Amino acid sequence: MNKFSRRFFLGAGTATLAVACGQVKRVSEEPNENANVQQTTKELNIYSSRHYNTDDKLYGDFAQQNGVRINLIEGNADELIERINSEGANSPADILITVDAGRLWRAEQANIFAPIESEILTSKIPENLRHPDNLWFGFSKRARVIMYNPEQVDPTNLSTYEALADPQWQGRIGVRSSSNIYNQSLVAGLIEVLGAEATEEWCRGFVANFARPPQGNDTSQIEATAAGEIDLTLANTYYLPRYADNPEIFDRVKVFFPNQNGRGTHVNISGGGVTQNAPNRETAIAFLEYLASPSAQEFFALGNNEYPVVAGTPISDVVASFGEFKEDTVNVSAYGENNAEAVRIMDRAGWK
Repeated sequence: MNKFSRRFFLGAGTATLAVACGQVKRVSEEPNENANVQQTTKELNIYSSRHYNTDDKLYGDFAQQNGVRINLIEGNADELIERINSEGANSPADILITVDAGRLWRAEQANIFAPIESEILTSKIPENLRHPDNLWFGFSKRARVIMYNPEQVDPTNLSTYEALADPQWQGRIGVRSSSNIYNQSLVAGLIEVLGAEATEEWCRGFVANFARPPQGNDTSQIEATAAGEIDLTLANTYYLPRYADNPEIFDRVKVFFPNQNGRGTHVNISGGGVTQNAPNRETAIAFLEYLASPSAQEFFALGNNEYPVVAGTPISDVVASFGEFKEDTVNVSAYGENNAEAVRIMDRAGWK
């Protein structure tokens, strides 16, 4: 099986189409039946590890507004990074989009991104959610929060990530593997604010409180929490709204934002940047600027229940029901810079 999927989106007044695995689906709701596909003159090649069908609206909207044919390659982040490197100076990739600042850092270390100057991006996207040298930018956020079963946990006993190492939580915590980039970035963020020694001490206490060996993904942890198999877990906020129509799970799992009386809750991003050898650099920059526009930010927020990066953008009702929260403002580039140390700490602490 090919590990990459290919799709394209047509603009310049043409019907917007997506092609995947030999199947064609229409994305545009009101195509122009008299349009000539050959009218499309501009192209944009996007490599993306975001696997959300709701992103189709982003690509289709930009393609139609700007008369651009978008060629989309989807795959695993590490595989896309390897592909761009192997393609070298002849790579057709204009943009790499991926989730988690830790993965953006991996691409940065592979020398994939080129810095860009854009007043739109630097004015709209908070400084802590973009690379210090403008190699990449965050376009949506997710908070990694404590999710708990209200029948088994009194929320007044919850406070910080650090407090999850207290003995009162022994045998009560479920979490996914240390190989998961979301957990690695959380620990990397703790290193940035607490230092490596204190973070390792925390990590040992946290692991000692596991109810079971790490297993599954975030949705597995949510389902186990609802079933009472574990009392609480760490998960990204956008996963829980997927169960909004399933009260057997949704009503049995609540969200707690840690560290509200201190630095704030850990947040991560989904983001992207322009490649070093982008053949369509100007169009690529325009697309990134589009991702910071009101319509695109609403697509992120309402389509996938993420948090927008641009202030004032509405969020979904389900996400809003979790409540407002203070977020940690450490620059997310630290998640990548501290990743190697985070992995070593997790390994020494026995986080499998």
